[in-house]
Amino acid sequence: MKTIILCGGRGMRLQEETEFRPKPLIPIGGRPILWHIMKTYAQYGFREFVLCLGYRGEMIKDYFLNYEAMSSDFTIRLGHQYSLSYNNVHKEQDFIITLAETGLETMTGGRIKRVEKYTDGDTFMVTYGDGVADIDIRALVEYHRQHGRLATVTVVHPFSRFGILTLDDNSAVLSFAEKPQMGEWISAGFLVFNRKIFDYLRGDDCVLEREPLECLAHEGELMAYKHNGFFYAMDTYRDYKFLNELWDKGQTPWKKWE
Repeated sequence: MKTIILCGGRGMRLQEETEFRPKPLIPIGGRPILWHIMKTYAQYGFREFVLCLGYRGEMIKDYFLNYEAMSSDFTIRLGHQYSLSYNNVHKEQDFIITLAETGLETMTGGRIKRVEKYTDGDTFMVTYGDGVADIDIRALVEYHRQHGRLATVTVVHPFSRFGILTLDDNSAVLSFAEKPQMGEWISAGFLVFNRKIFDYLRGDDCVLEREPLECLAHEGELMAYKHNGFFYAMDTYRDYKFLNELWDKGQTPWKKWE
């Protein structure tokens, strides 16, 4: 089963980093967040990817074109008898990655539609190139197969970015909670689709999270997979710093691979 990863957005809220590179290449612990996401899927046996490129997509191409050299020791002979041999084996040997240009201004639904030709089988997965989670991908896929609807979206309880206060009628503070987990559910990405979803994606300006998913919900074809574990999206520079601080401390719940 293939996994489509949306890698084409400009990441305007993280301009401190995205001015120089696409958001999926922003590092956590020296490795792009895209790499962390792909390793999560690979941990559960899903090692075929389609990357939807847009903003600075050539940098993502360069990253994978140079992956062998950057991930291995190698011996090179220069000159007319040129040869190159790699001296160690990295753990991404069997990754199969299709890098597809999907346009600079194309919206999320339009990007997925553009890579329809690279998907096969009745089911595929989609996620964003900026969020990490300790989600059990196999359990997500099994849940999708069991309910039989067209689409599954992973949902999580978000954490407030602000302290929450409870006041009485006289404005006395009864309780204070610093950035508590909220009761609502929000989309964390990590979607599973039946390929009939392509019928709902029309044009480059199609935003997946609007008409397509709204229509599926109205038709009773969208189910939610509740994830109560770790999820964090790198939306701002503060998020970038936070994820790297977790990595430096060894507090990396999304890192399930060896």
